[in-house]
Amino acid sequence: MPMSDVMLRVDADGNCLLKLRVHPGAKRSTVNGTFGEALKVELQAPPVDGKANAALIKFLAGKLNVHKSAVELKSGECSRDKVVKISGITPEQINRLIMSEIL
Repeated sequence: MPMSDVMLRVDADGNCLLKLRVHPGAKRSTVNGTFGEALKVELQAPPVDGKANAALIKFLAGKLNVHKSAVELKSGECSRDKVVKISGITPEQINRLIMSEIL
């Protein structure tokens, strides 16, 4: 089942924009399904001093096999609801790599 167009879209420059609902302070970092029109990500890092945001970028880069510099937080720095921009990967690749973990 592919992600919805709201959850994963492509901007004018060809970068992927991924809508997330992040839960910091979890027992382990994982993708844990969806939350409305967002991908639910649980992070082991605490929500203190930007540690969860840094952990999110590292986690997504690892899951998607891209460099950390290819993942950028676009919105939601102080919120559980975030949008990240991912460069150098197609929506199809993101779907395959992330959705295979959920199913």
